[in-house]
Parts: sequence; structure tokens; C-alpha cells
Amino acid sequence: MRQDVKKIRNLLKQYAKLKRDLMAFNQVSSPSFDGVSSHSSRNGAESRLINHVDLSYQLKEVDDALNAIDDPQYQFILHDYIIEKRFNRNEACNQLSVSVSKFNYLKNRALEVFKLNYLRTL
Repeated sequence: MRQDVKKIRNLLKQYAKLKRDLMAFNQVSSPSFDGVSSHSSRNGAESRLINHVDLSYQLKEVDDALNAIDDPQYQFILHDYIIEKRFNRNEACNQLSVSVSKFNYLKNRALEVFKLNYLRTL
């Protein structure tokens, strides 16, 4: 289970990075396609567009798994503590009014619930 928790945490950290990358991509002007047909390979604009669509799809899978979680404590831990890193562990414990050991239990449980939801989206 410990290895699963690490993998899930890494996935959520990747999710935060992908979200930032996608926002940066969206701020860049729209790609323009050259008028010449290239049968041998894609041009740079096509590759960037395909990468954008792939990133969007990956984000949607994680978003769907996160949105399926009903427990507000789990949502807080996953979003505010792990993804957004708004709080350190002691601050998160204070926000939830729980001990460190209880917080660790809740965090692991939240990651397990997220994992189950995420696997359903695949």
C-alpha cells in the first residue's frame, strides 16, 4: 500500500505541473498551420496541438477522479495540501482539527479513494 500511496502522490504532483503547463500553452497564441501538405511528418504546430489535446485528456481523467470524491476532508487534503501545496502538514492538521497521526490516516485514505476513482476513469 505504501508504494501505491507514493505513486498516487506523484500522479497528483504531475497533475499540478500539467495544469500549469496547459495554462501556459493556452496563453500562447493559436498555432498556425502552414499551407503546404507534408506527408512525411507533422509540422511543429500540429505536434504542439496534439500535445495540447493529450495534456487536456490526462487532466480530465484526474479532474473526473477528484470530482467524484464527496468527503470534504479528502477534497481538502488532495487539493489544498497535495496539489496546490497551500498548507504544510501542521497547518493542514489545524485546518481539519486533527492530530498528525489522524491526518496521515486521512491522507492515505484520501489517496486510496482517489486511486479507485482514477482507475474507474481509465
